[in-house]
Amino acid sequence: MESGIAVKQMPKYKCHKEVWALKIKQVVIPSDSSAGYITLHFEDNFLPMQITSHMYAKFNPVAGWYFVVYEDGYQSFSPAKAFEEGYTLIK
Repeated sequence: MESGIAVKQMPKYKCHKEVWALKIKQVVIPSDSSAGYITLHFEDNFLPMQITSHMYAKFNPVAGWYFVVYEDGYQSFSPAKAFEEGYTLIK
């Protein structure tokens, strides 16, 4: 209870989606703040990619997190613990 009000627990969901993901090795923020982009470097020798400063500010990804792309093209980020507990690599 919080302030005498019963707090209802949110519904819980189990993930069953297939996504594409890369583990971030390094986030490089250019010294020129007007550049408008951030460069992500990934593990497993994948090429670096650039994201907008806006996308970076929205998620604040750090090394060790995952860059995730859903089937509909939506791009997001996930902390490693949450991602690794929810997804298994498809080989």
